[in-house]
Amino acid sequence: MDAIPTSKGFAPVSRADARVLILGSLPGQVSLARIQYYAQPRNAFWPIMGRLFGAAPELAYEERLKRLVARRVALWDVCAQGRRPGSLDQKIDVASVETNDFAGFLAAHAEIGLICLNGAKAGDLFRRMVAPTLRAPAPRSSVLPSTSPAHAAMPFERKLEHWQAALAEFL
Repeated sequence: MDAIPTSKGFAPVSRADARVLILGSLPGQVSLARIQYYAQPRNAFWPIMGRLFGAAPELAYEERLKRLVARRVALWDVCAQGRRPGSLDQKIDVASVETNDFAGFLAAHAEIGLICLNGAKAGDLFRRMVAPTLRAPAPRSSVLPSTSPAHAAMPFERKLEHWQAALAEFL
């Protein structure tokens, strides 16, 4: 594993009065190359955000981020850094993971009422490495179907239904 370089995540996209925090696991190779969240064109994240918050993939990246922030949605990843060959979440070397500072982030974003975890790996990493470090009461969290193209078993419309149901009170 030592030959695999460490991938570093991005800074959070947020404003102080954010109400929702969406967390991925760690940026994939296309996202790292473009320095953009969910840059893989086949990822369903931006099409879902387009339907829910008007942050459609046809818009410029900065405009998509502005629209999420305007709707009080924050975007980040569970991992600040970690080693992973390629982009598949199951390939993340958990022993190499360093999580982001969620205690500090949540203290500075006290209105967050929901943490949406984009996929099972983000959910597992959050549950195992982050949740035990948070002071009560922590915001509720919901593990949602991964928007990754690797999770092709679930069609887009079904993913959208899950995301829409979880975020219904924030839409």
